[in-house]
Amino acid sequence: MPEHVDTLIHGRWIVPVVPMGTVLPQHSVAVRQGKITAVLPTDEAAIRFAAEQEFDLTNHAVIPGLINLHTHAAMNLLRGLADDLTLMSWLNDHVWPAESRHVSAEFVFDGTLLACAEMLRGGVTCMNDMYFFPEASARASLKAGLRANLGVIVLEFPSAYAADADDYLHKGLATRDEFQGEPLLSFGIAPHAPYTVTDRTFAKVLTLSAQLDCPIH
Repeated sequence: MPEHVDTLIHGRWIVPVVPMGTVLPQHSVAVRQGKITAVLPTDEAAIRFAAEQEFDLTNHAVIPGLINLHTHAAMNLLRGLADDLTLMSWLNDHVWPAESRHVSAEFVFDGTLLACAEMLRGGVTCMNDMYFFPEASARASLKAGLRANLGVIVLEFPSAYAADADDYLHKGLATRDEFQGEPLLSFGIAPHAPYTVTDRTFAKVLTLSAQLDCPIH
């Protein structure tokens, strides 16, 4: 009797991460409860499994989801603002003033949700994000079903989100605690840059990272 799975994906080629450099022609991927249970030749999959839904991608290469390794997803809503400038002019004269006027938890949720939709459409299923109001980014990522490593952002200057470096850390780590156990989410500490974070704060970030076993973005 065939084994029940939720989904079978039949590809002209399956390109796994491991073993590296491997291309599996005429293979299928079996998925049960959101997890891959088997990668096997399509002929064998037809005998072994009965699926609630099947995708016949006989002209496609099926690859793992892509990972966007550095994002400020909510800034999707600021796309095109003040292009073709040097970094510090772009930040000081345009981006930071715009953020001070517009960024809120609602802004971050909406911008992140839009960014998630764009990433998923392009095959990106995981992002490494850092921005204000990470709790809003977390909710948007969960709504979209996109995996995310969210940064506990750290800056010295005040914003609509936090007053100073200690406040950023306090609020960000509280968000990390709030979403512990969410299988799609993980967290890291994300100091913005050497020109916006002091050596004292960097030292504190290193200490917290070691104490909490929390990576640094």
